Amino acid sequence: MSNLKLDVPQVVKPTRFRWIVAGMIFLVYTIAAADRANLGVALPFIRKEFEMSNTEAGALISLFLLAYALAQLPSGFASSRFGVRKILPGAMIATSLFTGLVGTVSSVIALKIYRVGLGLAEGPLPIGMTSTINNWFPAREKGTATGIFLSAVKFGPVIVPPLCAVIIAVWGWREIFYFFAIPGIVLSIAWYFLITNTPSESRFVNKAELEYIEHDEAVDKPSQAGATAPARRRDFRMLDRFIRARREEPLDTNRRVFRSWNIWGCALGYCFQLGISSVLLAWIPTYLVTVKNYSLMNMGLVSAAPWVGAVIGNILGGFLSDRVLGGRRKPGMMLSALATAVMMYLLINSPADPLQYGMLLLLTGILLSVGYSSYMVYPMGLATKKTFPISSAVVNMGGQLGGAATPLITGILLDSLGWNYVFLFMAISSLLSFVILLTISEPLEQQ
Repeated sequence: MSNLKLDVPQVVKPTRFRWIVAGMIFLVYTIAAADRANLGVALPFIRKEFEMSNTEAGALISLFLLAYALAQLPSGFASSRFGVRKILPGAMIATSLFTGLVGTVSSVIALKIYRVGLGLAEGPLPIGMTSTINNWFPAREKGTATGIFLSAVKFGPVIVPPLCAVIIAVWGWREIFYFFAIPGIVLSIAWYFLITNTPSESRFVNKAELEYIEHDEAVDKPSQAGATAPARRRDFRMLDRFIRARREEPLDTNRRVFRSWNIWGCALGYCFQLGISSVLLAWIPTYLVTVKNYSLMNMGLVSAAPWVGAVIGNILGGFLSDRVLGGRRKPGMMLSALATAVMMYLLINSPADPLQYGMLLLLTGILLSVGYSSYMVYPMGLATKKTFPISSAVVNMGGQLGGAATPLITGILLDSLGWNYVFLFMAISSLLSFVILLTISEPLEQQ
């Protein structure tokens, strides 16, 4: 009796390389965020060597963010034309080089030049990250992936204050910038050899994972950072009326992107919210040293608190948007705007105890960041994959212009009025963000 062999089709499990990509995004942008955040910790010590007023110090911080904002649109066009793989590694190497050069300065002029160079060098990174997420993740995972990306923006400032405090105590403020210049170069090389523009080009992605990623995507439709079907079927009718949920025509040309109020409204809302984050990043260490009279180590630990909260808020916000709210992005954005206005008001009469003040900043970071990932994901529900880099650049440019303006405004307020007016200014800015968000649509998934 012969043995009969039956051909049983084997189910090939999909690879999960897209989460390796998410991990690389987190690592690269953690270092990039640290490169921009370290000046805030070093600033009180730099000002002992180079005398400057609060307004001048605010202008120094704003120079980086202004250059960073102006680099967004050119970066969007470059990424669309040449691909992320050709642009991002070079940008990260340049970011690391300018970071190291800050430690060599002998004048305020040189410090300003290198900070402008750092802003221009780092400009292509967020476009590269969001474009990579848009290409590598299915619609149902884009909010979560973007939450991981933006948590890196906040995780950098978590590690910076305590690490910088140790470096300053052992060596000095210049060594901060030498230390932070090294990791970015290593990671840029790893990115070039590991991460391709699309998953179809990657040798680490099998057919099953590729089909999973591209299953509900179409070239001529919005990239739909929308919802899973079960989540969309939940009864959100009252919420949808409030957030103006509707079907929008795909922004399939750059002309449509630039004429879309939804894109510009998102950018303007992000402008006010990122402005608040920029003030906390740049000025909180100085506030803790000069107003709260904290020791160097207490300053380092408490300064990290809002960014620990921000990491939690970003990941939580991405998960809630994807899995609970069915891909709706505006609820998190609007919640952040209202809650942040309240927290800024509470910070006017904040406790002096480092532990209590740290907990207040932790909660501030969580509430401020619940809606952050949604600003980056929101254009994915409107633009096609072809036009997404430009739409993302517009939103990020708006946010970074706000981030550039507020440190300077803070310096002016401090020289003329005081810290209470700084927190009041941020509370009003957050309320304005909420009002603007009321005017844009929540794009429903195109059928």
